[in-house]
Amino acid sequence: MKTSRRGFLALAGVAGAAAGCNQLARRLPGNELPKSVALPAGDVHPAARLLNRAGYGPRPGDVAAVKAQGLEAWVDAQLAPDDSESPRLNVQLSRLDVWQEEQMDLLDLHREDVVRQLNQAALLRAAYGKWQLKERMANLWADHFNVYENKELAAFGLGKYETETIRKHTLGKFPDLLNAVAHSPIMLAYLDNQANVRGVANENYARELMELHTLGVHGGYTQRDVQEVARCFTGWTIEDRMFRHKGAFRFDPDKHDKGEKLVLGQRIPAGGGQEDAETVLKIVANHPATADFICGKLCRHFLGDANHPMKRDLAATFTRTGGDIKAVVRPLFLSPELLEGPAVAKRPFDFIVSALRATGADSDCGPGVQEHLKKMSQTQYEWPMPDGYPDRAAAWTGSLLARWNFALALAHDRIGGTSIDLDELVKRSAAPNADRALNAVLLNRNEPPAAPMLRARTPAEVAALCLASPDFQLR
Repeated sequence: MKTSRRGFLALAGVAGAAAGCNQLARRLPGNELPKSVALPAGDVHPAARLLNRAGYGPRPGDVAAVKAQGLEAWVDAQLAPDDSESPRLNVQLSRLDVWQEEQMDLLDLHREDVVRQLNQAALLRAAYGKWQLKERMANLWADHFNVYENKELAAFGLGKYETETIRKHTLGKFPDLLNAVAHSPIMLAYLDNQANVRGVANENYARELMELHTLGVHGGYTQRDVQEVARCFTGWTIEDRMFRHKGAFRFDPDKHDKGEKLVLGQRIPAGGGQEDAETVLKIVANHPATADFICGKLCRHFLGDANHPMKRDLAATFTRTGGDIKAVVRPLFLSPELLEGPAVAKRPFDFIVSALRATGADSDCGPGVQEHLKKMSQTQYEWPMPDGYPDRAAAWTGSLLARWNFALALAHDRIGGTSIDLDELVKRSAAPNADRALNAVLLNRNEPPAAPMLRARTPAEVAALCLASPDFQLR
């Protein structure tokens, strides 16, 4: 049934559209420019900053819309997303097998095709998703609970892992998210827990659970705690028996260590089963070090400093609400520390998506865009270590030349599957010239452009300079 679906799409010419779907994209609703892309009068910095931090940057007209709506109202709406999306995005995603099929049904595809589709979906959602705050948080959690696509069959299950594990709990309770990840066969396989059996415990998942997913490296646990947690997770494996749902989570009681365990000072009685590990998940999810570690990561991602003074208040909220993600991030997004504090450097994924959004680009986010992202070394799901892509600016200074090349290619309409209309942006800005118009639209500033911009001869040159400028590298 699944193969015939792909065959039907190929016969219908959809596969050809994926290689260069500019015409398709322009026929689909949901990507039209507003009648006016002019900035509103007054200070637009807080609205632009919010859109850059809580999402992937403003599209033409977004700053005016958010300022008119009110920042608090925008955040509250974004924290309550429904299932609606633009028809344009839904059609683009519906053509990708990775979102439609089970892991075992994808094995007849080449791994490279699966990874390309995963990257395409991630870029499309970030660039065109209606619920920008959810997209930003989903990306953060995907990094936090990173899985490397090249480990065994991980690539073929990452689509389901993201939709059913990460995205489903992105704005829920952290303990629920942690529990879903722990039960994910993709995560268990990545960290070798299928080899964790009674008598020869494999400590890989247990160590990363505490070091990277919850307590942090300085969270107060010991090597003995790692060993005890590993014993608790013995028997947590992946279904591989005949006539069963292969690739699903399975608890095998015959491989479980039923002895007594002691984890972080808490006794887990002998004779238990699957609930031993579930007790561990409750212990670490509710540990004070977890609140501190998770809120430190939020501060580093959104404020640029893991030890920001605001971490203490966020951790208190995390503890008081039982890890309610919405309750933790709402005051963060509306804080003066975020809206008026120092800028934070964009990672390559952020930079490319924000450039597509700022220019109002029509893009399939296919090979043309992905080739540029690859040169910046942040293609999704290809970070081999379990800590996820780094979120410190120093890690990405080597990507500047590739960013400038992307800015030039995008501004001059030279990226396959992607098109922009700078003349229309200038026309709808009501600015006296392209310099003023594109500085306002792309850099969100009302003041006249700097002198180097004035020497640019064409709208494409102005746009390239704006996108390559230091200002556009920051959010």
